[in-house]
Amino acid sequence: MSMAGAFVPVLALWLALAVDWRLGEPPARWHPVVWMGHYLGWIGRRIAPLAAAGSLQQLKPFVAGALAWCAGAAMVLIAALAVGALVRWLPWWAGGVLLGVALKPLLAWRMLRDEVLAVEAALGVSLDAGSAQLARLVSRDVSDLTAAAVRESAIESLAENLNDSVVAPVFWFVLLGLPGAAVYRFANTADAMWGYRGERGGRDWSWAGKFAARADDVLSWVPARITALLLGVAARHWPSGLWREAARTPSPNSGWPMAAMALLLGVRLGKPGVYVLNAAGRTPEAAELHRAARWGAVSVVWMATAASVTLWAAARA
Repeated sequence: MSMAGAFVPVLALWLALAVDWRLGEPPARWHPVVWMGHYLGWIGRRIAPLAAAGSLQQLKPFVAGALAWCAGAAMVLIAALAVGALVRWLPWWAGGVLLGVALKPLLAWRMLRDEVLAVEAALGVSLDAGSAQLARLVSRDVSDLTAAAVRESAIESLAENLNDSVVAPVFWFVLLGLPGAAVYRFANTADAMWGYRGERGGRDWSWAGKFAARADDVLSWVPARITALLLGVAARHWPSGLWREAARTPSPNSGWPMAAMALLLGVRLGKPGVYVLNAAGRTPEAAELHRAARWGAVSVVWMATAASVTLWAAARA
């Protein structure tokens, strides 16, 4: 591969991150992840049985969910491959720009950071305002949370979505190019919309969403642990006891970045009735939330640097 050709994915990655930081998200009507959500919402109403029906079927909704997931992933894959073909046809610099523009909607650090910091700003107004802002980030019930619990949830969301919205898409971009990043974001969106163990939106997702949940578990396994490592690098020390704390969550992956953040900040994080991370830690204050956002930003820079070196070395090998 020529020197210019080797530079294409590196240019695309930094351009995508720069556009994300300066401009944020594109309008919803042009956003590929929003399109994925529309498909998943439409097909989801056809594969998940109504919760009120009390169906005991398992195989039928599971197979329907798996087939619907595969069909959506195939459409995303074909679209990404088409963009990749066009990139290879263009001059290297134009291909890098196109690839970066296509990659950008699959990354969402600016939006994540802004939404999390907006929770703290809203808490400065009132607890109700902070809870309402948090509801934009999480699916849990926020009506009875204290101010400390709102901060805990915001920090957890920042840590978990640092992986889902940045590290994991970049990981798969490095391995498999734009198709890898696009299929990962589809899988993660499907898990967010379908990956429930019971009722949501009047439908029973226990089996209809099981394939989507497991697919996301598999695709996020390595990136989640890389995210914890990046947070340790950003904080300049290793979170002792990470393995033990990460195992306290029901998810095989989200516990890693969340536990890393809890240990590094020295705070307690938890979901009522589900888990507690770093139980001996102090109650998080506004300073911890801002520190978490700063470490997240540093992690993104380290991730992009490591990914660029890897992409360059692989292209020149």
